[in-house]
Parts: sequence; C-alpha cells; structure tokens
Amino acid sequence: MKLLLTSGGVTNDSIRAALVALLGKPIAESDALFVPTAQWGQPACDPQSVWRSTAGRWEGDSDLVGLGWRSVGVLELTALPTIAEERWTRWVREADALLVDGGEARYLYTWMQRAGLTALLPELHDTVWVGVSAGSMVLTPRVGPEFLDWQPDGPDDTLGLVDFSLFPHLDHPGWPSNTLAAARRWAERIPGRSYAIDDQTAIAVADGDVEVVSEGRWEAFGG
Repeated sequence: MKLLLTSGGVTNDSIRAALVALLGKPIAESDALFVPTAQWGQPACDPQSVWRSTAGRWEGDSDLVGLGWRSVGVLELTALPTIAEERWTRWVREADALLVDGGEARYLYTWMQRAGLTALLPELHDTVWVGVSAGSMVLTPRVGPEFLDWQPDGPDDTLGLVDFSLFPHLDHPGWPSNTLAAARRWAERIPGRSYAIDDQTAIAVADGDVEVVSEGRWEAFGG
C-alpha cells in the first residue's frame, strides 16, 4: 500500500499534491471508499460527527470525501462480518483510495481485524491509504496511553505497518493538552522513531520511503 498519514485530512495544497502523486492520477479519475468506523469508539464523537465526516460538512479546511473524487462510497467495518466476504473485498480491491477517518485507533484496529480488512491489506499494492488522526495512528506500532479512549486500561499496540508512531493534532486549539512539551513526554515512552504533526502536516510513505509533507509544524523524535 501507499500511505498518506495525516492529522487533520487534506488541509492544504502540499498534502493534496502528495495525494495526487501517490494515486498516480488526478483525484477526479480516482474512486474512494470512506471508512468512518473509528468514530464509534471515540466518546467525543456522535452520530452528528459521523454524518459531517461522511457528508464532507466539517467546518474549516479538513475534508476527505469532498476532494473531487470520481466516486465515493462508505465502508463501515462493523457491518462487514454480516455480509458475504466476496462482496466487500471486491469493493476494497477496486478502490483507488481508502479514506480512513479519525476517532479511536484501538477501536479501529479491533474492527479491522474482526472484519478481515487487516488480512486483505497485503494484497492492496496500489491502493492509497489516506488516514486522519486515528486512521493514521492505527498503522503505527504504538499509540501511547494518552490516546486510549475506548479501553483506557487496555493495550496500546496497533498494526505496526510502519516503523514509527504518531502524535497528531499538535498545537490544536481544541486540544490544549496537545503541546510540543506533551508530545516530547509521549515520545519518551514510545520505543523507536515517532513524529508529532499538526493538522497542516502529513507523512507520505511509498516503496519504503518516508517523506514529511508540511505547511505547518512538526517534530521528529528518536530513531
């Protein structure tokens, strides 16, 4: 897979250009599936927030579904175990991009496994995974206890498809605790390489190459 791991979505021209480069064609010629599942595990989210994300109605510059895709569908992971596997795996294989929304990373991790999406990922060589917050963190080795909202006393390991961890929403006005000092304390407890990124920053991963794409603020730790 090719990865575009963001904190706040496709929020500026640099991140959009990175997405187009990963797709290898214009967004208008690409088909996407939107995955809202992580929101259900985040106590701060509700049916209204899920609708806003799915409908592209968030205020500000954060968006996934409204980027001008040729087509966009919704892939709700909690529904997949109730339908025939050959139906939904075809949808995923035919998509150019998976738009994986934020919420709670461990909840998303759990449902990726239960639904069978995790097992399918190695086959998706040309698919672009566009993650927002938890939708990015789920691909890392660890999220840290600071980001456990679904099961606060549970484990914090996730898929580990990349060899670095992420601290999202750096300096976000809605999360006053997400300061650089807090990110540095978080990184001290996370083995290996990690990044703190704000909502104007993304990390693009393709063919083993990792590139920070930013019009904002970020910092790397360890490694």
